[in-house]
Amino acid sequence: MKNIFLKSNRLLAVVMVLALIWSCTNLDLIVEDSIVSEDTGGGGFSGVENPDASLGNIYDRFNSIYGTQENIYALAEVSSDEYLVPTRGTDWGDNGIWRQLHLHSWDPGHKFVLDTWNDFNQMAYNCNEIIDSRSNASAQQVAAAKFLRAYAMWVILDNFGKVPFRGVDEGPSVNPTVLSNTEALNHILTDLDEAIPDLPSVGPNGATNKASKAAAYFLKARVMLNAGIYRGGTAPESSDMAGVIAAVDAIGAEGFQLHDGYFEMFDGTANSERIFYCNAGVESKMWKGLHYSQAHSGNAGGGWNGFTTLAAFYDSFEGNPNSNYMNDDQEERRGWVPDATTANATNEGFGVGFLIGQQYSATGTPLVARKNAPLVFTRELPGLVGNSDVTGIRVLKYSPASGGSFYSGLILFRYADAYLMKAEAMMRSGGDATQMVNDLRALRDAQPLSSVSESDMLAERGRELYDEHVRRMDLIRFNKFADTWEFKDSTDDTKRLFPIPTNAILSNPNLEQNPGY
Repeated sequence: MKNIFLKSNRLLAVVMVLALIWSCTNLDLIVEDSIVSEDTGGGGFSGVENPDASLGNIYDRFNSIYGTQENIYALAEVSSDEYLVPTRGTDWGDNGIWRQLHLHSWDPGHKFVLDTWNDFNQMAYNCNEIIDSRSNASAQQVAAAKFLRAYAMWVILDNFGKVPFRGVDEGPSVNPTVLSNTEALNHILTDLDEAIPDLPSVGPNGATNKASKAAAYFLKARVMLNAGIYRGGTAPESSDMAGVIAAVDAIGAEGFQLHDGYFEMFDGTANSERIFYCNAGVESKMWKGLHYSQAHSGNAGGGWNGFTTLAAFYDSFEGNPNSNYMNDDQEERRGWVPDATTANATNEGFGVGFLIGQQYSATGTPLVARKNAPLVFTRELPGLVGNSDVTGIRVLKYSPASGGSFYSGLILFRYADAYLMKAEAMMRSGGDATQMVNDLRALRDAQPLSSVSESDMLAERGRELYDEHVRRMDLIRFNKFADTWEFKDSTDDTKRLFPIPTNAILSNPNLEQNPGY
């Protein structure tokens, strides 16, 4: 029988207080990240019984983490200039947790901060168990666990700036070591370098939902591009850029390349860009912003009517600023909205990209909002509160027309991201990235740029990679995260890192709170 011990009565009190504060949620304090430890009664760790099954459990949990609009997704997107979640009457109020992300006013008790910390610290520890020699895992299983551990530790480093590390033989009386930013960075890169030789080569037509050489090279490129930030600087370091370029070239050698047909990449099928995806259902990415009246044969209840984008972000795309119907001179990535003549059974009345203006059913009938008002999504929002059910431009990258609520395949690593990382690395090491960027823009039906500056590169990444978990990271790397944007006045640069959750600080005296909290 397993006995679960909290480290101290003080922590138990904190957990009870937090449970009262977040009475509508479950605080999942089961992890070995300095919060909870397990005594199996067997005299210490002796290895996992089935490394393959343990890996499967990690992947299952990974899918669950990414199958929601909350936690790591919310931290990456809603804290940026790309998304906001306005309160509509009482809808999406949730004690202000969504508004706090947009305003940069979160604190160490924020639920999504706590859940992200717990999710990825537990993932790292579970990987430690497989990597330990007593588990007798195969070389490929160990390599997969090292890739997943590197991923988990990178998320913690990127969001929190330091990484706790608990060994498999350390019981509840041992406070986990806390790796500094540079120690964690080196650990992540070492894990990836050690994993790559034993990971399988999986090309675009294979099952890219597991660890592979290409996925590891991608993560290495991303980590190295941001390494100067992780070391405590305000910008990437030119000395890291050759490593970024080499890693992206290695991805190309695995067979990945740019795909012609932007929204086809998000229909749940294989394509030449899908380097790494997870078997998470994409329904939260579909329905989070769609209106209640936008129903589907697989979801008669319609959307959840939350997320919108900012008009300034929408305006960064080419096309008519006031509508996004077909033939509005828009670039492909901005998508399009069906009108009365183009809504049909194939698209079921759903557009793709940015939804603005009157929305239609599959038969071309104008949809209505509450009180029989026309369902016309507007550019303007009165603020973060006081919104009606139609304010704000909605974003739809995974369309219900591709399968309603019933397909999985959330893309985490895509070749266009790697391609733009290489272009950025060239720019940051003194080269000219204009031709690379224009080649991508030509593929997306966008006009060429005469040159590419840092601001151009950030904007291009925004247009190509919106809704793909990277905007916060990009704004930080380009030193724009502390800028003001609509409804956000904070210029506090300490918000580049999230706070260490309160209960983690209390349970592990080796942890120190980040500045500004």
